[in-house]
Amino acid sequence: MSIVKEKKQEIINDNKKHDSDTGSPEVKIAILSERISNLTGHFKKHKKDHHSRRGLLMMVNKRRKLLSYLKKKDNDRYAEIIKKLGLRK
Repeated sequence: MSIVKEKKQEIINDNKKHDSDTGSPEVKIAILSERISNLTGHFKKHKKDHHSRRGLLMMVNKRRKLLSYLKKKDNDRYAEIIKKLGLRK
């Protein structure tokens, strides 16, 4: 369940900090969130796809680690990305 190239570029443009930014934690978190939401929809139809479920769990853990890194380094950026993506209530 990959992201279409145009959709990925749109996510990068929405979350980048400067013109050539593609690897900041905010961009990575936003891309992972999109992939996670796509896989979540996939599992509503394919309940027994356990191989992809493992990939989903790895993505969720990677996003959690990036969020904890961002929270430790810059709490304002952390709060901004959480609010923008609607991850935590």
